[in-house]
Amino acid sequence: MKTLHKILSALACAAAALTTFAADEKPATPQEFKHRVTGLFSTDRVDDLGKVAAQLPDVKLISVDFKTAEAVFSYDSTKVGGGGKPDKAAERLDNLIRNASRSTFGIKPLCTTPRDQLKLIEIGVFGLDCKGCALAAYESIAKLDGVEQATVNFKVGLVTAMIDPKKTDRAALEAALKQKQVELKKQP
Repeated sequence: MKTLHKILSALACAAAALTTFAADEKPATPQEFKHRVTGLFSTDRVDDLGKVAAQLPDVKLISVDFKTAEAVFSYDSTKVGGGGKPDKAAERLDNLIRNASRSTFGIKPLCTTPRDQLKLIEIGVFGLDCKGCALAAYESIAKLDGVEQATVNFKVGLVTAMIDPKKTDRAALEAALKQKQVELKKQP
């Protein structure tokens, strides 16, 4: 009986110490983080991203720069990162956004190539008649190494990409589009 009493007494002391420790800890404050967002192929997708972010309880979308395909999110990196690992927060945010958007949006690291070293490529296309077709065309080129930002405007039939010319070129973009059966307009 004395042994049981000692164990219970020790457990009570440990519980009191943990309660005191937890009370002394301050809750983490959400911080703002900038990420490159995949899936921003047209301006109306900015609203779509806002709807996706609204589904995530611990994440708030602060702003979106469509021109650079970057967005600022506010979140507690230890909470979003899971298990108190802030370095995993971007990876976890990518998974959350992919799941909430049915893989139409994602998170990537920010572009490290200076904007003035990127090259704009414009490719005229036929046959894209809806948002889904535009997404497929976008995804075919956005996944290429060296494509830092891309857009698809199915209304005017234009695909654009900001590329790192050291990593990719127009021919690679055209080949990726052709592989998705996107018909290209003849270049003047």
